Amino acid sequence: MNRFLTISLTLFLFLFVYIGCKKPYNPPEISVDNKFLVFDGSLVNSADSPSVITLSRTVKLTDTTQAFYPETGAAVSVEDSTGGNYVFLETPNGMYKSPPLSLNPADKYRLKITTSSGDQYASDYVEMLQTPPIDTLLWQQQKDVSIYLNTYDPSKQVKYYRWDYVETWQNRAPLESELGVENGLIYYVSNRPLDQKYNCWSTDYSTDLLLGSSVALSDAVINKFPLAVVPQNSVKINIRYSILVKQYAITEKAYQYFQILKKNTENLGSIFDAQPTQLIGNIHSVKNPSEVVLGYFTASSVQQNRIFISKDEVNNWNYVYTGRGCDVTTIEQNPANYLLYNYPDTGFSAYYFSGTTGLTLARVSCLDCTLQGGTNQKPAYW
Repeated sequence: MNRFLTISLTLFLFLFVYIGCKKPYNPPEISVDNKFLVFDGSLVNSADSPSVITLSRTVKLTDTTQAFYPETGAAVSVEDSTGGNYVFLETPNGMYKSPPLSLNPADKYRLKITTSSGDQYASDYVEMLQTPPIDTLLWQQQKDVSIYLNTYDPSKQVKYYRWDYVETWQNRAPLESELGVENGLIYYVSNRPLDQKYNCWSTDYSTDLLLGSSVALSDAVINKFPLAVVPQNSVKINIRYSILVKQYAITEKAYQYFQILKKNTENLGSIFDAQPTQLIGNIHSVKNPSEVVLGYFTASSVQQNRIFISKDEVNNWNYVYTGRGCDVTTIEQNPANYLLYNYPDTGFSAYYFSGTTGLTLARVSCLDCTLQGGTNQKPAYW
């Protein structure tokens, strides 16, 4: 037999046996349904900002239907070291919120949770930290717009920080209509300015863990910390954009916990990445101390700062609307009452009066900015 043919046949048989003998390996860990309690949030000492806590349960790795199970129906409160109690009220999706609180920074505080099934959890007592002000927010553009933060603590007491932010941006419908329609009647938008659908404001919240430390620096300064990036030509800076950044002081132990969490959730993907590490927080089951509870309870005041960026401040910013084309058509007005509106295609609505008897219509998707997301009510700070 030809030597080349012999080698090829041998290799083929080896691959056939090797592939045919492979069996899928499904370790039992990926199908375990532990449903550990997950805590996210903090106690905020602020006369303006509420404290918000989210409770959920973990899901199996094989569960493709949802990312988490909200823990609803729980009783959530915070207790101070002098016996004071602050109750959090439940809102949708496992979220619990307190009114803005003015707390004694000399006290210590702990979280208390009782689930709807009667399970009880409590955190360790934590100090109420005083957060120094944000020094400056700044932005730079190459192609994308990058937003940075500078901060420092003159007292050199705070060396660990956590940040989150809220983005708000103005967007517009492709067409501005002078008319609106409600219950089959046309009205002039100028007579009902709160019903305008040309200008809208959308909001988005940070999702990354933003952590910083000045522990290695003698001056306790954090310089040009990267907060967010707005991609070039994003709708966010098509008109005007705002970012509100909130700064929280945290302890060294909280920083270490969040750093491990950040590595476990953001850096996995290859064998060279940091491998998952057991997270040990400061929240525990009252009845079963060995039960795994995910989360770390912190308490601090909050400092915040906001900046605005307008389209005329950036370079080469060309947002392109990718929605459906803005077709228009003209119909005759109702001879009985020109304010009566009845058109069979609900995908169109009144755009403007044309001539003495005509009514021009346009696609609703081009007249209503709320269909792109957001609200048509201008924020008070805008």
